[in-house]
Amino acid sequence: MRVVLFDYGGVLAEEGFRNTLIALAKEQGLDVDAMPGEGMRAVYDCGFVLGTGTAAEFWSLLRERTGLAGADEELTQRVLDGFVLRPWMLERVRELNERGYVTGILSDQTHWLDELDARDHFYNLFDRVFISFHRGKGKQDPSLFAEVARELGVPPGAILFIDDDVGNVARARAAGMQALQYVDRADFERKLKALLSAAG
Repeated sequence: MRVVLFDYGGVLAEEGFRNTLIALAKEQGLDVDAMPGEGMRAVYDCGFVLGTGTAAEFWSLLRERTGLAGADEELTQRVLDGFVLRPWMLERVRELNERGYVTGILSDQTHWLDELDARDHFYNLFDRVFISFHRGKGKQDPSLFAEVARELGVPPGAILFIDDDVGNVARARAAGMQALQYVDRADFERKLKALLSAAG
């Protein structure tokens, strides 16, 4: 293991997108169970997460499909406010850097991630940042994982990928990467410690 890649929302930070959509659905009396999935479909269907659509197109499509109310700027700010970095996780990144591992972010995010970095200044902790918005390709495309490994110049098996989404973890493993699904802190800490011990 030479490289450790982290998802952003739900791993490095609290999941601001999903959690905010759930909160908005509760506040507005909408379908709470359906809203997160509708949000993920809309952000892909309009192309926003892949850099081919805009925030305005995303919010318009989500309103049309769910009945969500609110101005674009207000809704966007709610999402951004929901992404709160986990200081303990950033400390793990620093420790990995000190041990000589290459670290990176691999995330399906829009340009909002750049805005979050301008607010919270975390990009500088990582050697590489791979964002779907800038690549035109997200983790739903299995070819992304092999592509990232080639760019890093290591075989997929030398990469540990950490994500909270079971589908992304499965696609990374299918591409030959080591992968962990983030469930909670205790589970993650235990599994990461075991992997690092095995790696020497």
